[in-house]
Amino acid sequence: MQTLLWSKPSFLKINPMSLRAFVSRLLSSHSNSHRSDNGLDSHGLEADNLNNGIKASAPNSNPPKSKWRHYLLQFLIALTLILSAVWLLLAIWYQFGGHSVITWLTIALIVGVLATLLGVNVWSKTAEKLMDRLTSERKISNKKSNVKKTNNKKTTTKKTATRWLLGLYAAIWFVGFGWFMTIEPKQQRDWMPEVSERVTYTRDASNPDLITLTNVRNFDWHNADAATERWETRTIDMSKLSGVDVTNSYWMGPLIAHTLVSFRFEDDRPLAFSFEIRKENGESFSALAGFFRRFELSLVAAEERDIIYTRSNARGEQVYLFPISHLQQHEVKALFKSYLIAADELNEEPTWYNTLISNCTNIIFYMARIVSDDRLPWDYRIWVSGWLPNYLHDVGMLDTNPEKTGQPWSMDTWYERTHINPKVKGFHNNNDIHGSEFSQQIRQAIPIPPLADSRIDAKVGAKSAAQASKEY
Repeated sequence: MQTLLWSKPSFLKINPMSLRAFVSRLLSSHSNSHRSDNGLDSHGLEADNLNNGIKASAPNSNPPKSKWRHYLLQFLIALTLILSAVWLLLAIWYQFGGHSVITWLTIALIVGVLATLLGVNVWSKTAEKLMDRLTSERKISNKKSNVKKTNNKKTTTKKTATRWLLGLYAAIWFVGFGWFMTIEPKQQRDWMPEVSERVTYTRDASNPDLITLTNVRNFDWHNADAATERWETRTIDMSKLSGVDVTNSYWMGPLIAHTLVSFRFEDDRPLAFSFEIRKENGESFSALAGFFRRFELSLVAAEERDIIYTRSNARGEQVYLFPISHLQQHEVKALFKSYLIAADELNEEPTWYNTLISNCTNIIFYMARIVSDDRLPWDYRIWVSGWLPNYLHDVGMLDTNPEKTGQPWSMDTWYERTHINPKVKGFHNNNDIHGSEFSQQIRQAIPIPPLADSRIDAKVGAKSAAQASKEY
């Protein structure tokens, strides 16, 4: 018997995937027609899908940048602008004074440029935040697009304005800096009497140790502002040098002091040297003005009855005298010669006093470090002149046991014993013009150290004193 096999017609052979595709197309066609009725075509749908895809992938493709670096850079730029402006304005203020038209025109120009620069940046950011807030509240796409275009235009304008203002400020500042660097010190001004003369010297042709100094100051001070002027000539013998004393005069708290150096002689009264500002008549010292080429530097050679007395008695400053230990005679002599060289340099070409790098204390340190073969280490107290005695104590230049048989001296003991004011209270030196009574009286109860016999003795003694100072 023949078996008949029935098979499905070809049009009934429907692949399941084809069926799903057919349904999907049908639904898609229905959806498109529905969207078309509402004014959206298939191109709009594809655009929406594309936009959605971009929005979904945007956070991953453009990670947010770190904001702290941006803010740090802005802070540093603002700080640089402010400090540079303050420096230039102070330089102009101290050169021309507060009554000068130049001073006030410069202040108005610099402040105006910086204020405009600040306004451009602050106002633009405030406007952007305000427009973003309005846009987010309305949620209107076309207006948002217009706002973005406006913001981009404003951003470009802001950058251009910022660059122009920064360039203008830089030009002003560099012109001011160039002017400042051209200010030259002078030898001839209307000087105050106590700095009106410059010390000079000559050497004896047959004996180079004999030095004749001209314009050694020896005033009789009646009060802080009045004195009987006297400029003298004095001959000293460098072969008779027997030691060095450092005097600190405190006039502005414990951190700031004026430093003087006195040279002792075997058979003669001491001679003092002092680096000071060369004040004009009617001028007063200002530590801040000392940064801005306001004062010339002056070297004064004077008798102690003048230059120390005026501070301890006439002005009422607190004065302390410290004899330096562990020095050889040739080191003292070399330090004295360095003062003579400094006098030559200042007489040949005047220079500016600088509160930080060229003042009464660190100039002495520069010279002493050279003549001592770098035995004096660098230390921050070189710039904090009030602490100079503590530095000398720590490096062994002040003997911790000056009496040899007594109790070692701490720094407090040194300050107590070397305080000059109680020793010369009520002292009148008008009758002791060329005597040594004042110099002897200010050294009462202070053991005077002898000179070291050799380099080894000086180093060993300083090292031992430095180690002992750590215990007190």
